[in-house]
Amino acid sequence: MASPLPALPARLDAAREQFRHHIEAERGLSRHTVRAYLGDVTSLLEHAAAGGATAPADLDIGTLRAWLAGQHGSGHSRATLARRAAAVRTFTAFAHARGLLAADPGPLLGMPRIPRRLPEVLRQDQVAAVLEAPGVPAAPTPRGTTSRQDAALALRDTAIVELLYATGIRVGELCGLDVGDLDAERRTVRVLGKGNRERTVPAGIPAVRAVGAWARSGRPVLVTHGSGHALFLGARGKRLDPRTARRVVHARLAGVPGTPDSGPHGLRHAAATHLLEGGADLRSVQEILGHASLTSTQIYTHVTVERLQTAYRQAHPRA
Repeated sequence: MASPLPALPARLDAAREQFRHHIEAERGLSRHTVRAYLGDVTSLLEHAAAGGATAPADLDIGTLRAWLAGQHGSGHSRATLARRAAAVRTFTAFAHARGLLAADPGPLLGMPRIPRRLPEVLRQDQVAAVLEAPGVPAAPTPRGTTSRQDAALALRDTAIVELLYATGIRVGELCGLDVGDLDAERRTVRVLGKGNRERTVPAGIPAVRAVGAWARSGRPVLVTHGSGHALFLGARGKRLDPRTARRVVHARLAGVPGTPDSGPHGLRHAAATHLLEGGADLRSVQEILGHASLTSTQIYTHVTVERLQTAYRQAHPRA
């Protein structure tokens, strides 16, 4: 259960609750995103209330800039400042659209520029080594687990790593998969992404086989009455938690010396980069990754161009 939010003057509190309903019910944002947005907006409204504001109409660009300057003075990173500014801009746009603000000061709030960097991207041979390596336990299993359960968890872990790389899906999307979401015949996965947007993602033969082996021989060993339709399960039979999935990936990467420890998102980056290196067009990669904007996908072209330049310098006699 979420912790109660700090108290605010009545009209500011009412605006915050309306905003909560808007991003939760109308826009369908994830619980994590809703919590982050509300925390950032609450911080702004507390700052405004301390300065005498009692209603959203009291917010102006001076208040927003003073609040953001205070955040900067607290030592927050540029990435954090950019995220908080974006949340506040979303709130002021909402308040203006609902008639709570005569004018929207949000667009006047400067956004810290964030250098767009990717973690070190795994090479294709590194990914192959990770997928071919024997399983490494991700974490101690609960007391009393049997050899059958341990074998089931090994099948699950292999399926997790194979599917994350094959599809490029997010770890939260993987944990949200249900049993019927994998179409083995068509080799596709139905994924519910950000904003409750559904997409169909192709999956390779090795991933489909690994998930099939888990579904046939691993999942039945761990399934309980509380499992529901979840495709991937934890050791106690409940839907797999993203933290456990991350531990699985980190353990598999750690089992291959020299491989960057980039976690599930690293496999997503690797999948996108390798698709582009193999000739896939940017629009198709955008669809596979579930990016709302092509701008988010374009970052991977920088990686492939850098690799191309490196290969050119190493191979061309007059480079």
